[in-house]
Amino acid sequence: MSIDPSSIPNFGGQPEPQPPAGPVVPDQDLVKQLLDQMELKHLVDEEGDLVAPWEQFRTYFMFRGEADQAVFSVRTFYDRPHQIGEKPQLLESIDDWNRRTLWPKVYTHTHDDGTVRLIGEAQMLIGTGVSLEHFVSSTVSWVRAAIEFDRWLVEQLGLTEEVDDAEKPEDDEE
Repeated sequence: MSIDPSSIPNFGGQPEPQPPAGPVVPDQDLVKQLLDQMELKHLVDEEGDLVAPWEQFRTYFMFRGEADQAVFSVRTFYDRPHQIGEKPQLLESIDDWNRRTLWPKVYTHTHDDGTVRLIGEAQMLIGTGVSLEHFVSSTVSWVRAAIEFDRWLVEQLGLTEEVDDAEKPEDDEE
């Protein structure tokens, strides 16, 4: 199965053979192919999950479940630590984001050391198959939205860290 590059918004590329006409059950190789076409660096972590690292966050592409209950999840772990005292402001901000956008849905995680980090995620049932075009457009949109959330949060909270490099994965990891 091959992804038609013309189905990926704003990324171009040479046309490839037409994708399958019916539903497909996406897998990690398909996501790798998509990330390659998007020119995003990626690697497989020690647990076997595909990850694209950026400077301030990591986006994981995970497949869970079996047969017709299989789920594709795109989960972003934002690495910027926040203090526990900032949690009410964070919750107010992410509630606003969650009300106004479809994805990623963002929530907090408080670590044992008292730091608060944010996690965003979007999911799709894939067990019975999905349209390849729907899978590609959703995955691309979810990646873009993960990047946009980081920029939005920096703007909302007046954070001083630069996010101009957020659109490119880290060069030192592959």
